[in-house]
Amino acid sequence: MSVFAIGFWGAFFGCAVLSFVISLLAFTRSARRVAIRGGVAALMSAAYPLVFLGWIPGIKGESLQRLQALTAIASAAVLALMLFLLLGTFRNSAGSNKTAWGVVLLAAATFASCLFLSPVNGLRVALMAVGLTTVCALAASILSAARGERAGWLALAALPCVSVAMAALNWYAFHPEDTPWQLHAISAVAGIGYLVCIGTAMWTRYAYLLEVSKVMTQGPNYDPVSGLGSYQLGANALSSTVIDGRPVGLLAISISNLKVMEDLHGRAAYNHAIFVCATRLRSLLMAGSELWRLGEDGFVVVTRRPESGQQMIDQARRMLKRLSRPVILGTSWEIRDLEHGGAIWEAALGIGVLLEQSAVSLDVAISGAVGMSRSAWSFPSCMAWYDEARGVIAELPLAD
Repeated sequence: MSVFAIGFWGAFFGCAVLSFVISLLAFTRSARRVAIRGGVAALMSAAYPLVFLGWIPGIKGESLQRLQALTAIASAAVLALMLFLLLGTFRNSAGSNKTAWGVVLLAAATFASCLFLSPVNGLRVALMAVGLTTVCALAASILSAARGERAGWLALAALPCVSVAMAALNWYAFHPEDTPWQLHAISAVAGIGYLVCIGTAMWTRYAYLLEVSKVMTQGPNYDPVSGLGSYQLGANALSSTVIDGRPVGLLAISISNLKVMEDLHGRAAYNHAIFVCATRLRSLLMAGSELWRLGEDGFVVVTRRPESGQQMIDQARRMLKRLSRPVILGTSWEIRDLEHGGAIWEAALGIGVLLEQSAVSLDVAISGAVGMSRSAWSFPSCMAWYDEARGVIAELPLAD
């Protein structure tokens, strides 16, 4: 085999190993079903070319052809079942049983027939069964894509890739001496494309499960629009936390024109505005800071043991500058119209800055910061802090 062919197949197996490692990482994050499916998909995807290339030590000739037939049947059956799971083909219990049993019976019948045929004919029959399974998977992908599901479109992209890869490997199994290295290159690249598409679909499912897990963990104290925990004064588990002399920096951000904007442009625009504000704030968080959604019109940033009050002031100024940028709001629920909204909105902000060191509950400290943020609505700088010398809430200038 040409060194170029070996190089391309090395890239494919490297991609398969990477997919398997990512699956192990998902397993450690308790997404075990997704991790197991991803790991099995990576292993079976690597087993097919490994066997069909004849890279199994000590197995050649008819024994290799028997192993190739068994690998083809097992890989097609397992990957088809996993694809059906990914596409939601098994949502209906009756349909799931029929589909699963159909795949299992086809695999068993093909394997049994291979035992009574010569190795080369058995391999041909196995490859015919693989082709039939691929057609069924293609039909399921088309139905899923017709429902508008992203997994269906990814499967539609993956199946042509895997078909090209298998076709080249099947040719090599019967004509090892007449296979140019370019065919190996095409097969390996197509295999990488298959792994990328299926891996993306698996990752999308994994990310969805992580999001659902977060929702289930936080229950009502979770805001799905901003993707943040929702801090409700007096109702949060952290409300009883006492600040016992160790400094805690608080930034309360209140937005005064959210309700007016919702009345003018609708709930979709409101959700879009909250999402954009949360994304901008999240990108500016310092190490050790926590960002929470606060009520219907605000956010709160909690920083344990900040370096200084000046650090909190500098962060508040950065957030004010970033949040003040105009937002082109989407006013339609339709994805195709999301980027063509004509409503331009600028947040009317108030930011309260507080460095609390006294022994008070976190609820009391946050309430004080919120009060300052609402007072800041009347200040030209839109920022406020507590002036200890005068004992009043005072305007915080934009520059020192």
